[in-house]
This record gives sequence, C-alpha cells and structure tokens, in this order.
Amino acid sequence: MTRIDDLPVRSELRGQTPYGAPALEAPISLNVNENPYPLPEPLVRAMAERVREVAGGLNRYPDRDARELRAGLAGYVTRATGHPVGARQVWAANGSNEVLQQLFQAFGGPDRRALGFEPSYTMHALIARNSGTTWVPCMRDERFDIDLRAARDILAEQRPHLVLITSPNNPTGAAIPAEAVLELYDAAQRARPCMVVVDEAYGEFSDRPSLVPLVEGRPHLVVTRTMSKAFGAAGLRVGYLVADPGVVDAVQLVRLPYHLSTVTQALAMVALEHSDTLLGYVERLRYERRRIVVELREIGYDVDESDASFVQFGPFDDTRRAWQALLDHGVLIRDNGVPRRLRASVGTPAENDAFLRAARAVRHEARPAGTSR
Repeated sequence: MTRIDDLPVRSELRGQTPYGAPALEAPISLNVNENPYPLPEPLVRAMAERVREVAGGLNRYPDRDARELRAGLAGYVTRATGHPVGARQVWAANGSNEVLQQLFQAFGGPDRRALGFEPSYTMHALIARNSGTTWVPCMRDERFDIDLRAARDILAEQRPHLVLITSPNNPTGAAIPAEAVLELYDAAQRARPCMVVVDEAYGEFSDRPSLVPLVEGRPHLVVTRTMSKAFGAAGLRVGYLVADPGVVDAVQLVRLPYHLSTVTQALAMVALEHSDTLLGYVERLRYERRRIVVELREIGYDVDESDASFVQFGPFDDTRRAWQALLDHGVLIRDNGVPRRLRASVGTPAENDAFLRAARAVRHEARPAGTSR
C-alpha cells in the first residue's frame, strides 16, 4: 500500500496524522465534548417530517446563500445575547471548523501570519497550515490565562493578519473577559489591519455573557459559534459566524457553491424552532460541571476553572499512563497534549458518577502506600 509520504504531497503534510480523538470503544466516552443528551423524540419526529417535505425537491440545488437559515440564526443570537443581529451579519457553514477555514482562506494564506494563544483548540493551527498561513503561537501563563502584556508585545512584533481567541478556551475551560478581548483587538489593530476571531463554540455554557455585542462598530472582529455543543446537534454539522456584513461578503468569495445541503438547512431550522427545549439541557450540564469540579477537588486533583462543557484536571506525572488507567476503569477521556493535564467532557449524571469513581480509583492507585490525601 502506498504511504502518504510516497506521494507528491506538500512538504508540510509529510509525517503528519489526521486530526481526531482516538476512536476507541469504552463503556463511558467523555473525550470529544459531545452533548450527551439525544434529541427528544418530538423533535426527531419534526425533523423526519421536515425531511419528507423537502425530499421532493432534492433534484434542485439548495439555497446557495442559506438565507432562511441565516435569518433564523440571527434571530436566535439576538434572543440569546440581547443584542440585535441581522441576517446579513451571519454566515453559516458545515460546522464552525468550515467557518474558520473560510476565514483563513479569505484573510490568511501564503506570506500571511495567524496568531493564537496556546494551549487552545488545535484545529486553529491545523487550518493555518492547510491554508498556507504561518502559525505564531503565544503561550498562556501557568494558569492558562492570556498574559496581556506578553500578548501586546508579540502582536507588535509579529503584526499578524489573523488573531484567534478561544472563549471559553478548549481544552483549558476558562472564558476571557470582554475587556481583555477589547485590549487584544486594539493592540492587533495598532500593528496592522487585522482580523480578530473569537471562537465561542462553548459560549452557551459560560457564566459570562456572549462576546457577540463587541462586534458592533468593529469591522475586524468576528465571533464564531456552533450548533454542535449546546444544541446537541454535532451530527448536523452547522456552525456560523457573526460579524460586519463586509466579512460575510468576504467569506462568500472563498466558499464552495451549495456547501450546505437542503437537508442540513431544513434540519437546522427545526432545531432553531425548538431551541428552548434543546437549550434546557445546558443548565443540567452546567450543574454537572460544577459538581465534577467540586468532587475532583475533594479527591485531591487540581481542577482548572471551566466555563465550558468539560473540565481539565491533574496534575499527573505521566498523562499517558493516567489516561490509560482511566480507560482501564472503563472511562475514555482526552489527552490533548497539555503537560500534566487531562480533559473530561461533562456527561449525564450516571456517566459523571462513573468518571468520578474511576478518577478516585486512579488517584488512590497512584498514591504510595501509607500516605494520605
């Protein structure tokens, strides 16, 4: 069988592996930040009926500009944030990853730089690589916060064309205050006209308000969001951005035609029509997140503050061994490569109970005989 490196692939792809969590079977899977609650049966029936309604027209291309869906998303964001958002400020694509890819295609590319604050969502650096954009990492401090003084310095030095800010941050969990985003935005604009992208995939889980209102009057600021997490629709693959209408015009220059299928658009509209029901699960997950943080700390772990649907905890002398030990107890979580830390998604109460039992057992097994907590 021909290996990738035997093919004439781009040099930066040689020796690389595809992005993704290990596809392993485990009794409890808490490794990819899925919403653990399946769609309620009335919604499933409504979706099936909507597909039946549109199926007769599948010989035709979908609405290339997803106008109804963008209007629906604008209405949802307006209600959720209390800030008026119009359909021309919204763009939708196949998950927020495609939205990010389109932003890199429009504003990044060869001889351009993108800067992000690591550790963070690893797809940002991968999309930069795939679009030929130079990736510049700015490391967070020991508590995984952004050092604003260091950030201002590196922005002035590197003069990036794109800046990525993840809030709440994945995998570490904490959201960034609006004042800090504004400081970073202003610093980025002093260096050069620069697009600042706030990745708000987990925004609905945060105790902080959405950063969408900051877009007003800032044409170089973009907030990306998704229906995969809070809406529990990861399989639907719908993400979107909120920005100045000029940004929407720019990404349409690079989007593929008819990139969102008729079925995807129809099902996303049904989910938006039932948003109150679906978002009812968010408070359950927030409650469980708080419970997990308290109990992990009682066990003896150091747990990072989280505004998301997951928690990062440690420290571990050997993260790979700790990850495997938890898997041996039937619980699959994520090793994101953060030194001495692992990340667990928030599941159902029963799944979280199993995870906490496993975490307690692993902590006990790692403790030398005769010692106490």
